[in-house]
Amino acid sequence: MAQDVALVTGASSGIGAALARRIAREGRNVALVARRLDMLAALAREIERDAKVSAHAIASDLIAPGAPDELQAEVERRGLTVDWLVNNAGFCTVVRFYELPLERELEELRLNVGVLMELTRRFMPEMVQRGRGAVMNIASMAAFAPGPYMATYCATKAFVMSFSESIANEVKDTGVHVLCVCPGFTRTEFQDKAHVDTNQIPGFVWMSAEEVADQAVRAVGHGPVLVNGRMNSLTTIVTRFVPRGFLTRMVGGFLKPKEA
Repeated sequence: MAQDVALVTGASSGIGAALARRIAREGRNVALVARRLDMLAALAREIERDAKVSAHAIASDLIAPGAPDELQAEVERRGLTVDWLVNNAGFCTVVRFYELPLERELEELRLNVGVLMELTRRFMPEMVQRGRGAVMNIASMAAFAPGPYMATYCATKAFVMSFSESIANEVKDTGVHVLCVCPGFTRTEFQDKAHVDTNQIPGFVWMSAEEVADQAVRAVGHGPVLVNGRMNSLTTIVTRFVPRGFLTRMVGGFLKPKEA
C-alpha cells in the first residue's frame, strides 16, 4: 500500500526545514527534497525520532533539466503518494538586473516559477481524483510590489501568488486546498545567500522560520493567501492604496544595495 507523504522542496534549511518539522508534528509522513543529502538525512532522522513518522530524504537539484520528472519517478519508486505538496524551493538575486548573469536569472525563473508549476501539475491531478490534498506555495511579501534590484525575484513571487489564487478557485469544490504563503523578513540563511543588507531592518518586524511554518500549516483550508504576521498584513493592505510609481521608488530605495 502506498504511503501518504507531504513532499517539501527546499527542505534542508530555513522555512522548508521548519515546515517539514511542523507538518510532521501533525502526524504526517514527509518526503524531504533538496540538493544537500547530508542535511536532509540528518533532518529525516530528527523528524523520525521526534515526531514518530516516516521521513524520506530525496536529493535533487530541481533546476537541472528533467529533475521534476525524475523526482516524480523516485516518489513512485518508493511507493509514496503525495498528499501535501509544499513548493518552497527558490532563491533570490540582488543587484541591477542588467548587471546580473543571464544564466543565473534564467535559473531563478526556472526554480521559482517553472519547477513550482510543474510539480503542482504533476501531483495535483491525483489529489483531485482522491478528493483530498493540499498544495502550499511559498511566495513572499515581494509578491505585492515591484522590486528594483530584486526585479526577477519579485516578479516570480507575484506569479506564484496569482497562480495559487487561480488554481485555488479551480479546485475549490474538489477537497483539495491551495495556499500561497507570503512571509516577510524571516531569520534564515536566505539573506546571506542573496547578499541582502538587513542592518536597516528593525528587530520587531522579523519572524522566525518556526513562526512562519506554524501559521502556514494552521492556515491550510482557510483561504488561498496567507501573509505572515499582523505588521506584514497591514503593510500589504496599505500598498493597495499607494500609487504604483511611488511604491516602486519606495521599494527600490529600501532594497538598493550599498554598492549600487
